[in-house]
Amino acid sequence: MSDMIFGRDAIVLKEKKVAFARRNCLRAIGLCAIGLAGIRVARAADFPSRPIRLVVAFPAGGASDVAARVIAAALGKRLGQSVFVENISGATGNIGADKVAKSAADGHTLLFGTLSMGINPSLFDKLPFNVLRDFAPVSLVSTSPYVLLANARSDIRSFADLVRLAKASSEPLQYASAGNGSGAHLFMELMCSMTGIKLMHVPYRGAAPAMNDVLSGQVPLVFDSILTAMPHVQSGKLRALAVSTRSRSKIAPDVPTLQELGVRGYEATAWFGIFAPAGTPKPVVNQLNVEITEVLRQPDVTLRLAELGAEPVPSSPEALETYFRAEVTKWNSVIKLANVRMD
Repeated sequence: MSDMIFGRDAIVLKEKKVAFARRNCLRAIGLCAIGLAGIRVARAADFPSRPIRLVVAFPAGGASDVAARVIAAALGKRLGQSVFVENISGATGNIGADKVAKSAADGHTLLFGTLSMGINPSLFDKLPFNVLRDFAPVSLVSTSPYVLLANARSDIRSFADLVRLAKASSEPLQYASAGNGSGAHLFMELMCSMTGIKLMHVPYRGAAPAMNDVLSGQVPLVFDSILTAMPHVQSGKLRALAVSTRSRSKIAPDVPTLQELGVRGYEATAWFGIFAPAGTPKPVVNQLNVEITEVLRQPDVTLRLAELGAEPVPSSPEALETYFRAEVTKWNSVIKLANVRMD
């Protein structure tokens, strides 16, 4: 009997020792976590500790490059550190994005993201990064409409004319674009899918040669950036049929939206946003967000962006993440439906 009591006591004693050891282990882990949190806060408090690199994934001189330099100059003054733009172009923006995705997640390397980030995951079979996993959204910067345009010498005088002629013609009307998978291409394909009309895509190697053939009348239609389009509209060479955004543009307030013209729910927007590598400490992301928001409220920055046809729309990191995920989903559907393939 005594042996049995002794054995039971031994088991109880062993269980108490295990419980004591577990409590000590959990206490040690908790202290370690508190220590690491303190280190993260300290690092955020020291941010930025050196110049910040803002990567533009396209060549110098384009709209994204110009806009990034406007933001970089103003942001650097607020942060007390230089913010320099580095152009890493190639593969429709994928090379620059990959460089940022693989950079240290400390807030000192950022990506000036564009619409291509929402398109490329569905356009390319394999990417060396995952846009939804490898980036931390910081803030939306701006949005900009495209304009649906027709050559002024064509029979297309309105959007209603375009729909009527597209449905009545034995041969599909042609439209130009800057190339397969470009915004001009996909904006038009989205419109076609929502109206039930069919148009023939004529891809070019860039927006400039596409516009040249529309101006000459070789191709009657194009979707193009409002900044480059409106001078041709004002000169009488092109007709502006509609803008791609839900609201009319301040640059062209007389041009209706496609939604106003009956294409319910249509919205396609060129946009700029700033992203950090995934894993960047939340306090750093939040600090960058606050400063970018203040930059976008500055009248001189607003004016410079307006000159590019862009409207400042600062957002929280969470709002940019929601917006960006919706963009990826939307363009995936359009690309699949239109069976878009890269050359």
